[in-house]
Amino acid sequence: MRIPLGPVPHRAKSSAAREPHILHVIQPVEGGVARFVTDLAAAQLAAGLRVTVACPRGGTLTNALRAEGCRVLPWDATGSPGPRLPGEVARLARLLREVRPDLVHAHSAKAGLAARLAVRGRLPTVFQPHAWSFETMDGVMAHAALRWEQFGARWAARVLCVSEAERRAGEQRGITARWHVVPGGVDTRRFRPEGSVARSAAGPLVVCVGRLCRQQGQDVLLRAWPAVVRQLPAARLVLVGDGPDADRLRAAAPASVEFAGPAADAAPWYRAADVVVLPSRWEGMAPGPMEAMACARPVLVTDVDGARESLPPGHLPHCLVPPEDPDTLARALTALLRRAPLRAALGAQGRAHVLAAHDVRRTRDAVTEVYRELLGVATTPFVPSQSRESITT
Repeated sequence: MRIPLGPVPHRAKSSAAREPHILHVIQPVEGGVARFVTDLAAAQLAAGLRVTVACPRGGTLTNALRAEGCRVLPWDATGSPGPRLPGEVARLARLLREVRPDLVHAHSAKAGLAARLAVRGRLPTVFQPHAWSFETMDGVMAHAALRWEQFGARWAARVLCVSEAERRAGEQRGITARWHVVPGGVDTRRFRPEGSVARSAAGPLVVCVGRLCRQQGQDVLLRAWPAVVRQLPAARLVLVGDGPDADRLRAAAPASVEFAGPAADAAPWYRAADVVVLPSRWEGMAPGPMEAMACARPVLVTDVDGARESLPPGHLPHCLVPPEDPDTLARALTALLRRAPLRAALGAQGRAHVLAAHDVRRTRDAVTEVYRELLGVATTPFVPSQSRESITT
């Protein structure tokens, strides 16, 4: 068994060399984790791996994966552990018998819980938390989530983190694991400065792309926004996405805020923005800021796990603020909106940084190297083409 050399389409490969079969298991079907799995699966298929994804119905994930030519199997699962968990584990065990993968790669807490219970170390299993569940909870639930992660790490051949900060958070909470850090990546051919624009704005335009939920912190952004408008009355804010907090956020939003709903392709919104903001309460390493930087737009993010590592070092004074601090967020937004030359410089630097460090093909190769170690097979790394952009930036 080997991982084939070069980006040969799966259908064109000879059956003489059987490519490893990877089963990705994921529970969130929207948002950053879904986008990460879509991009990673597409890149793995392009490199010749066999890929199947098991996920719940609904959301945007299934259609996005099938558009990339990926096999998708329905796996009914809720977002939280509870009385349905035994049935969810049993359904996943049946899928494993059907798919017969060489390796299982589970994404986020719920899929990581069910997959490790279904496999129990009988197959190489990679668990990728995409932000620790115990950091999103309080009280008894947080304690139970932490105890599970401390126990369940024994059934992961690797715990794959998207940032050093995420790995440190696990280690500091007593999780003993075989760690590997692979920074998040985005499709720099899809997210680029050239292309369609969602709209042209008469005044400064701030865009926030993300699921409308407590994690993403849009409520903090709405508390900050009136101070921005007092300084820049023509400024407009667009929230792109949907989620459980949509109605509550709409009720709190002034007239200068627009709710655009979910977008199948966020790139036109990034290109339309003067500044992209993501005021998260927690993350592993959010893909949205990297997508925006790939489109050569400046980003403003909160200093949560992975944020510093996703930004070029020179961006920190302008583009990083404390979480849950609407006053500082408002001041930073206003400063960026008032300085067009700075925004242009930050955008160009961000694009170059993503090309160098966060291209999804690099992520694919780093993840595939983890698979190689676990399966004992050989790989050929991604070598970027010598395009004019890769030479000049």
